[in-house]
Amino acid sequence: MRFLRSLVPSLLVSSAAIVSAASSWSFEDATVTVSNKGAGVGAGAKDKLSATSPLSKSVSLGATDTLKLQLTTVDGKKATRPHQAFLTLTDPATGVEESFLLNVKDSGKGSLNLAHKDLPHQFLTSSKPLPASIVIGSFGSSTAYKAKVFDLNVARDPNVPLAVPEKPLRYAAEKEIHHIFRDDPRSPPKIITLIFAAAVAAALPALFIVWGTLGANANHLSKALGNAPIAHAVFFGSILAMEGIFFLYYTTWNLFQTLPAATVVGFVAFISGSRALSEVQERRLAGLR
Repeated sequence: MRFLRSLVPSLLVSSAAIVSAASSWSFEDATVTVSNKGAGVGAGAKDKLSATSPLSKSVSLGATDTLKLQLTTVDGKKATRPHQAFLTLTDPATGVEESFLLNVKDSGKGSLNLAHKDLPHQFLTSSKPLPASIVIGSFGSSTAYKAKVFDLNVARDPNVPLAVPEKPLRYAAEKEIHHIFRDDPRSPPKIITLIFAAAVAAALPALFIVWGTLGANANHLSKALGNAPIAHAVFFGSILAMEGIFFLYYTTWNLFQTLPAATVVGFVAFISGSRALSEVQERRLAGLR
């Protein structure tokens, strides 16, 4: 029992040490090569990079040069592919940063080709070496890696003018936008309204004449009101109310005032009209016409 008590802490410490050793991102077998345009394969200065200390000398990149970075990303001691791997350049004078993505395979082997034309114009005018850092990180509990690995001297051809954008991209407030809405719709001239109103009023006598010709029976009015007085009165009142709503909409109301009132009156007309028509059907089925 005493042996188990002494063994368990030792195993826990050993496990913690193993997990700690395997919980950090880094890189191995890293080299940086600068080759001139038109040079053969393998030509150019090659320097080995360390994950623990930066390169002692600066790396120079001329106007026609290409920088090639090769490395193997590792999680602890295992070579694997991270979620992110960048080479980040920083201008020490202005603090401007630019990151360049490394193309990393599943085996962890990654590479980056950086030409002179890929650099922003701020780096081409910098008088100081640009610190170059490698950033490696991924999902999970492993600690990300970020450290300076070398300094980059960017040389520019004095015979080639520097292409600087006329208006650098900046996030700022734009000019105020003034919205111009369409004028409210106008009613037609009063003379046209009066003409149509007179035409409708003149048609009412003809409507009653046709109604009487088709067999209207005014003698049943008292019987209808006696059987369903509320239904007939409310239905007729709802028709008049709907006409009044249309008149208010034409004169003063807007659509948002008209729709709620028309909805309520329409519902009342539907309920009362159903009951009034049922009463009329009952009289017709009884032979009263």
